[in-house]
Amino acid sequence: MHTLQPKHSKLNPKDSEEILKRLNISKSQLPKILLSDPALPEGCQVGEVIKVERKDEENKVILFYRVVV
Repeated sequence: MHTLQPKHSKLNPKDSEEILKRLNISKSQLPKILLSDPALPEGCQVGEVIKVERKDEENKVILFYRVVV
């Protein structure tokens, strides 16, 4: 993993449902990430929700969510 690449982690179904409820959106409304993306963790499948953790200039972690297509 490169130091500039944000951390990608797979959410379990329970956590992904909680996130979708909190954001009041459906899975189809999430931004997409391709299954072939090299940043994805091993064993990802289409339809799973991925959490992306990026750090800003002040070193605060900002969370983004993507669905695998």
